[in-house]
Amino acid sequence: MMSKYYLGIDVGSSSVKASIFDAEKGISVGHATFPPTEQPIDSDQAGWAEQDPELWWHNFLAGYAQIVSEHKIKTNQIDGIGISYQMHGLVAVDKKGDVLRKSIIWCDSRAVEIGETALQELGESYCNSHLLNSPGNFTASKLRWVKENEPDKYAQIHKFMLPGDYIAFRLSGEYSTTNCGLSEGVLWDFKNRSLSKTVLSYFGFEDSLIPEVVPNIGFQGTVSRSVTDLLGLKANVPITYRAGDQPNNAFSLGVMQPGEVATTAGTSGVIYAVTDTDTFDPQSRINTFLHVNDSALDKRNGVLVCVNGAGALYSWLKRFLNHNDGHLSYKQMNDLASLSEPGSQGVRFFPFGNGAERILGNRLIQANIMGLDFNRHNEEHVLRAGMEGIVFALNLGFDILKSTGVSRETIKAGHANLFLSQTFRTIFANVTQTSLLVFETDGADGAARGAALGAGFYNRSENAFDSVKRIHTVEPQQALKTQYEDIYGQWKAVVENLSEIV
Repeated sequence: MMSKYYLGIDVGSSSVKASIFDAEKGISVGHATFPPTEQPIDSDQAGWAEQDPELWWHNFLAGYAQIVSEHKIKTNQIDGIGISYQMHGLVAVDKKGDVLRKSIIWCDSRAVEIGETALQELGESYCNSHLLNSPGNFTASKLRWVKENEPDKYAQIHKFMLPGDYIAFRLSGEYSTTNCGLSEGVLWDFKNRSLSKTVLSYFGFEDSLIPEVVPNIGFQGTVSRSVTDLLGLKANVPITYRAGDQPNNAFSLGVMQPGEVATTAGTSGVIYAVTDTDTFDPQSRINTFLHVNDSALDKRNGVLVCVNGAGALYSWLKRFLNHNDGHLSYKQMNDLASLSEPGSQGVRFFPFGNGAERILGNRLIQANIMGLDFNRHNEEHVLRAGMEGIVFALNLGFDILKSTGVSRETIKAGHANLFLSQTFRTIFANVTQTSLLVFETDGADGAARGAALGAGFYNRSENAFDSVKRIHTVEPQQALKTQYEDIYGQWKAVVENLSEIV
């Protein structure tokens, strides 16, 4: 029997991952991450974060070529493509489809004040009931920043898109987005289940700037002739799935029904819960977006808390510790962290150095490390303190989620990024006091399986993920749980007194 392959593309801020899924066998047959080291993030001013969308496309092509070469993939057997992508970014193109400026990505904080003003002028009541968010520094606010500060470039915009929309455009030559995408840009009216004309009008955006809306799961367009030849595909391969990285990561773990919870710890760290209610936090510390399987008949929202400085902290530590020899790997870092006891002998890390943090009311407080003793502490204590600080920050967000009614004794994660570390997994289970289930999947694999679903290979969402294997179960331990309750309490008390950097 001829294999049916589906290609998944995951456009992260650290790298672009690609995966090819054999739907007949229910397994991934090839996976690549490119570049091997992190993609650069340009930051010309404090709080800014930009990337060149062309870089994402280049890195996808390189990763795809690597998979095809190493695994001898018959590319004419690829039957569909799915896309996952870093959320909330802004890509602006002109009538020729050329990028007008670098993408203002998710962790960029320049539009915070614009979003705060919008919240006040639109009214908290309207934003909470219709948007389930403050406009914050999401895509709409970023576009308004361009309009105010780069009017010449704004005047040339033909369409604005999210990072995943841009990759779909490069594949197909057609402009499109999704309702899920509109919601992450804070352009979706949850109450009326439609594009928010109120937000468009408030910011002064023309309707024509928004691409055609296509389904999250299902036919979204076909690969263009030129890209078909470039990738060695058969004619008319469809794009059949698209989702932001956090909805996609949850979907990849089979987190689809109300009450189910997922977590990730890539460049940012997230705890993500599915609900069938229009949930919001009056202080706008959580984000609510459409989940990828939302429909008019079955409401599915994704409610998440995000810590910008998760893997971003760990990546910084890697660069910092490698200054002299450059040979320390992430696995070696994880091994070193395991040598330190819980609490890191009093070293405390506050991982808030990657833009304004939503869970802290969009404050920009930067990262801090406390408790260092030059005579007692070394790399292992700093590394473990980094892990603990990331989990403490996630748990701070989890506490906020719980206050909105989200509660779960079990959380699912993919075997990727920081969850590759046994030490990190143990810290997470005991700080959050949950059972942690770790599965052999990642965002690119999830996007490939989503493509198979959208192409009709599966008739139910659950079937697409039946073959995903659970490889770790981590239960909290009473003694360690009690110990971390005390340490977390100390850490949290310090956070409440950290001052914003202006």
